[in-house]
Amino acid sequence: MANFYKNAFYAPTTTAAVSVYTAPSNGRAVIQNMQVTNTGGSKNVDFFILDNSGLTTYRIAHGVISGPTICNFAKGPIILEENDSLLAQTSDTTNVTAVCSILEISRDDQNG
Repeated sequence: MANFYKNAFYAPTTTAAVSVYTAPSNGRAVIQNMQVTNTGGSKNVDFFILDNSGLTTYRIAHGVISGPTICNFAKGPIILEENDSLLAQTSDTTNVTAVCSILEISRDDQNG
């Protein structure tokens, strides 16, 4: 087994939910942080998990943030199983970005 620390970045170009990160088919992932930066205006921000085993989407975080501000939407570790995806959505595409800090746990020794 091998562990890899990764960042997944989100800079929206649409107000639809989009995939930010997908866990590998040969391992799992621990999302440790979902940090959103809003430099202006008010935004609705949502994060979802797409559970690949049941093809069901679950909202795991929601907030309304006014800029300028930085907010962590992960209140604890979030586990993604094989092929599960983290999705993000905002009500406005301007002045907002996010970074998700992830520990990827692979059954392979070389994946980074």
